[in-house]
Amino acid sequence: MAFSAGQSYAFSTNFDPLQQNLWGSKSHISSFSIKDVNFKQCDKPNILSKKPLYISAVLSGFGHADELKEFKSRDPLVQCNAYEASRPQSIPINIEFGQEAQAAATQKLKIGLYFATWWALNVVFNIYNKKVLNAFPFPWLTSTLSLAAGSLMMLVSWATKIAETPKTDFDFWKALFPVAVAHTIGHVAATVSMSKVAVSFTHIIKSGEPAFSVLVSRLLGETFPLPVYLSLLPIIGGCGLAAITELNFNLIGFMGAMISNLAFVFRNIFSKKGMKGKSVGGMNYYACLSMMSLLILTPFAIAVEGPQVWALGWQNAVTQIGPNFIWWVVAQSVFYHLYNQVSYMSLNEISPLTFSIGNTMKRISVIVSSIIIFQIPIQPINALGAAIAILGTFLYSQAKQ
Repeated sequence: MAFSAGQSYAFSTNFDPLQQNLWGSKSHISSFSIKDVNFKQCDKPNILSKKPLYISAVLSGFGHADELKEFKSRDPLVQCNAYEASRPQSIPINIEFGQEAQAAATQKLKIGLYFATWWALNVVFNIYNKKVLNAFPFPWLTSTLSLAAGSLMMLVSWATKIAETPKTDFDFWKALFPVAVAHTIGHVAATVSMSKVAVSFTHIIKSGEPAFSVLVSRLLGETFPLPVYLSLLPIIGGCGLAAITELNFNLIGFMGAMISNLAFVFRNIFSKKGMKGKSVGGMNYYACLSMMSLLILTPFAIAVEGPQVWALGWQNAVTQIGPNFIWWVVAQSVFYHLYNQVSYMSLNEISPLTFSIGNTMKRISVIVSSIIIFQIPIQPINALGAAIAILGTFLYSQAKQ
C-alpha cells in the first residue's frame, strides 16, 4: 500500500491471525484484507517520517470451551497499533570503574603498609631484645616488661579514647584464659632461647612451627592432604641441618625455641575454638591477651628469678652500658607490643594464606638483619639449612590451602 509524502496516516485493526480449532489440533490463518483496515488521516500534515515504526501487540484473550463443549465467542486475539518511535534517549548506567580500581589500589597499599610495618617493628624488637639479653640475661623479667608495656599502652589508649574500649564479659575472659596460658609459655620460651643462642638460630628453629601444628592437629583427629605432609620434609630437614651445623649450639636455646613452637600451636588452636562468635577486634584482642598473660607470668617470674637478682643484674648492666641500657629495655618492650598488635590487626585485612606468607618473609628479614647487625659467623651449610627450612614453610602455607 502507498502513502503520500505530504500526509501521515495511522492504521489499526482488530483481527485474529491464528484461529485455533477448539475440537481439533490444527490451526489455520484467518483471511485478512485491506477492507479490515481503518485508515485515519492525521490532523497535522508532515513529511514522511524517517523514524522506525514499532508494532505493539496487546493480547486480549484466548477464549475457551467448557466441559459441555459449548463454544464461547472470544475477544479479538491481537490489537495492532503502529506508531512512530520517539527520539532515542541514552540510558544512564553508573559503572564506577574508577572508584573500584581506586579502592582495590588503596587496599593493596594498606596491606603493603601492614607488612612493611610488621616486619620493621619485628626486626627492631629482635635487635633490642638481643642487646638487652646480652647485658641483662634475665629472660623472665624481660618477658614480663614486654607484656607490661603493652598493657599500659592500651590502658592509656582506652582512657584517652584513642582506641575504642572493647565490650567484654565473663565468657570472653574465660575463653581467653587458655589462649593466654599458651601465649605466656611461648613468649617466655622464645625469650629464653634468644638469651642463649643467636637470634638467627632461634628463628630458624621457630620456622619449624608448621611441623608441630600438623602433629598436634593430627593427634586431635584432624587430617591433611598429602602435599601438607610432604612440605614438612624440607622444614624438618632444614631445621635439623641448621641445628647440627650451628657454631654456638646451646641445648637450652634449642629447647626454648622448640617449646615456643609447641606453645604457639596450642595458642592458635585454643584461639580458634574459644573465640568463635566474639566481636573483639584484632588490636583490642591482643591487648586483652597481653593483660591476662601479664597476670599469669608475673608471679612465676618473681619465683624463678626474683627482685634481688634483678636489682643486681640491672646495676651491672647500667654500669657497663650506661643510660642507653634503659632505652634498650623501653624499646624492646614497646616494639614487642607494637609488632604483635600490627600482626593481629593485619589478620582483619588479609587471608590466612597471605598472613602465613608474610610470617615466612618476616623470619627471613629477621634472620638476615640479625646476621648483619651482630656479625654472626655462619657456615654455607648452615645457611643452606636455613634456606631449606624457610622454603618448606612457604610450601606448607601453599599446601595448607
